[in-house]
Amino acid sequence: MERIRIVKEELLSDNWYSLKKYTYEILKDDGSTQQQTREVYDRGNGAAILLYNKEFKSVILTRQFRLPSFVNGNDKGLLIEACAGLLDQDNPEVAIKRETEEETGYRIQSVQKIFEAYMSPGSVTEILYFFIAEYTPSMKVHEGGGIEHEQEDIEVMEIEFDQAFSMIGSGEIRDAKTILLLQYMKINRIL
Repeated sequence: MERIRIVKEELLSDNWYSLKKYTYEILKDDGSTQQQTREVYDRGNGAAILLYNKEFKSVILTRQFRLPSFVNGNDKGLLIEACAGLLDQDNPEVAIKRETEEETGYRIQSVQKIFEAYMSPGSVTEILYFFIAEYTPSMKVHEGGGIEHEQEDIEVMEIEFDQAFSMIGSGEIRDAKTILLLQYMKINRIL
């Protein structure tokens, strides 16, 4: 018997992305099988990037309203985050360059992939691809802020790296992908 066998797949919602309910059998280490049921949210894979400038020792972050954080106790619903977005059928490098320009206004040519990770594997299928890239003021081609037809209203923030890193401890930065990227920069002594 296979270790995992899907018994039933039921579509619960496809309003924004797909939410499915899976019934499956799992072969346990003792040789017995157990049937389990879980819901899985599939919104596609994504990419995130931290733009940094060595001369100014700064990073580019964004601030925007996030409804899930609001309904889970974030009074204003605003989160400070690294630039990120869904792949939309593109490869991760192409997607993150597109998202960077849309959200921050910076047109970058070169990105460095640093790792990829499942962000919430207990219920969400998404793999997030993490990148870093250097930026200079000359790369700024517009103000950023997101795409209107996607209902994005994004504030672009240029912050000194040390200040951004301290915002993790103060609770001002509470977004996991952003924390991971800032910690990567600190651990690897990039800034």
